[in-house]
Order: sequence, then C-alpha cells, then structure tokens
Amino acid sequence: MLSPATLAYSRPALAAFGAMGVLWGTFAAVLPDLKAMLGVDEAQLGLLIFLTPIAAISAMLVAPAFGAALGRVALPLAVALMAVGFALPGQASVIWMFPLAMACAGAATGLTDVLMNARVAAMETARGLHLMNLAHAVYSFGYAGGAILTGVMRGAGWGPDAVMATMAGIGLVCAALSIEADGRIDGLRKPKDGTAFPLGLVPVIGGGIVLIAFMTENAAENWSALHIEKTLGGSPEEGALGPAALALTMGFARLGGQGLAGRVNPFTLLRVGAVIAAIGALIASQASAPVGAYAGFIVMGIGASVLAPTAFSLVGQLARPEARARAIARATLLGYFGYFVGPPLLGVIAGAFGLRAAFVWAALLVGMVFLLAPMLARQRT
Repeated sequence: MLSPATLAYSRPALAAFGAMGVLWGTFAAVLPDLKAMLGVDEAQLGLLIFLTPIAAISAMLVAPAFGAALGRVALPLAVALMAVGFALPGQASVIWMFPLAMACAGAATGLTDVLMNARVAAMETARGLHLMNLAHAVYSFGYAGGAILTGVMRGAGWGPDAVMATMAGIGLVCAALSIEADGRIDGLRKPKDGTAFPLGLVPVIGGGIVLIAFMTENAAENWSALHIEKTLGGSPEEGALGPAALALTMGFARLGGQGLAGRVNPFTLLRVGAVIAAIGALIASQASAPVGAYAGFIVMGIGASVLAPTAFSLVGQLARPEARARAIARATLLGYFGYFVGPPLLGVIAGAFGLRAAFVWAALLVGMVFLLAPMLARQRT
C-alpha cells in the first residue's frame, strides 16, 4: 500500500514521468491532424519524425554529464525543455520545420528519460522502496489523460497548434512540481580513478527487453489513433480513445504489477506478458471496427505493462551496487532507442504494407522477449 509519505517523497520523479506521458499522449492523439496539416502519407510522416530518435539518443549520451553538472535542477530543467519542445511541432508552418521541431522534442525527452529513471532508482536505493512500477504507471495515466484531452479539443475544432501549446503548459506545471531540495543523481558518471566495475551483459540484455517493450508500446500508442480513423473509419474522438485505452490499461496493470513484483518470478512475468501483448497486437490488427481495436489495445496493454518496469527492476537487482546507476542509465539508453525508433519504423511499414501489417509486426517483435528473458536469468550469480 502506498503511503502519503511515499507519494510525497517520490513526487518530483513522478511529475517528470507524468509530464512525459501527457506530452507523448498528446502527440499520438493529434498525429492525424499533424499528418493532414503537412499533407503527407504514413511513410512520409514516418520519415519526417526520424530525426526524433537521432536527437534523443544523442541527448541521452550527454545526459549523465548534464545531470552531474546541474545537480538538483537538471531534472526540472529537462522537463521544462521537453514541454517547450512539444509546443513546436504544431507551429510548423512549412514542412521542413516539422522534423527540426520534432528533433527538439526528442532531444529534451532523451535528457528527461535518463534522468528520471536514474532518479527513481536512486530513490528506491535510498529508502528501500519499490517505485519503478508506480512511476511507469504515472506515465501511462499521463499519456491517457493527454490523449483524451487532446481528443476533446480536436472534437471542439482546435488545431494542432493550439492543442500542443496548451498541453505544453501542463508540461511546464509538471516541471515546477519536479523541483526538490536534494535531487542529485549520484553514480551516473564512471569514476575517473579506474575503480569502476564493468557493467557486463545485464544492462545490455535488460535494455534489449526494454527496447522491445518500448518500441512496440510507443509505436502502438502513436499509430493507434490513425489506425482507428483511417483503417476503421472512426471519428477523431474515437481515434483518440485508441492510445487512451492502451495507456489507461497499462497504468492500472502497472499498479497491479507493483503488487505482483515480489510474488511472481520476474522472468516468468516477462514471458507471460510478452505472449499477452502479442495476442493483443494481433487482435488490433484484425479488428473490423473501433471497438475491436480497443479490445486489442486493452489486451496488449495488460501484457506490455509489466515488461519495461520488470526489466528495469531486474537490471537494478542484478547489477553490482556500485555500478547500479550506470547500469540503469545504460539500459535506459538502449531501451529508449526503441521508444523513439518504433513510431517512425511502424510508419514506414504502414506506408508499405498498411497499418494492419504494422501491428502484426509489433506482435512478432514483442515475442522476442521469450528469447531474452532466459538470457537475463542466466546472468544471476
């Protein structure tokens, strides 16, 4: 049971997770309007957002130095930059401005990703708490809230410029809430005296699982509205419910996963979650009406919800204590590569073969967790 004291203690990190959820949920739900504004097809849109992962991964590489240099203000500043970055795509009046705007949003998200996950890991270590599932649940609820509110604004006739600027304001509020008296993240940088422990394969394999989880999760969230509106003929409000259904399900399932964390073998949890997520993606791919797609996204959300938090938690448990922060940062870097690459890659597949085929591909991809889970289990000593 989460106590008020625990929630108050974790509030700064949870605000960062919530901000990221709100902003990416907004982007997913407004994507059909951005596509219409730019006058492009799915494949072209996927290429236009391809600078986003490049900028994000580049920012993740400098995030440890950014965090070490700015100390407790690093996370709030990264969240504020992310909020401002997400206001820009809706203001892109010409097509060449859009990829630059998305690159700004991606870079700020990359900084925030590394810092907020490392901060949660530091909080868990400092007080012996389990916060990772809660933090990722807050992201999911923020994503759902952003998608639903965006759907309401789109239904009222708001354009993408007004929608994204409004939601950026919410992101700035979250940035203010992420300020704390002592928010330093120790251990992000490798010691210069040669005493650092090697990280080994734990963050590589664990990060690979997070990569697959985030690639399928974020790709489905970003393209679900378009699938419902274009493939299934749904309205803008019905389209916005696609990412919202997936995110809400993942939020509640992650809260449930917090209770399962100490009761179910985590490697079994990974494999079962992968099967359920794959089934959900296949259901969504074969849906003939929006309600069928919603059912698929709900099933997919239940399965996918446990993959990334469980993998992050295992990386923290299996890494040496002295190298835990660096191991989680490495896993985050690998994992969020999938977070950013997933949507444009799914867009390219959708442009070539259709959105139904893209969700079949997502189902096949998440099945690879079956191979990685036992490999991670073998890293136990």
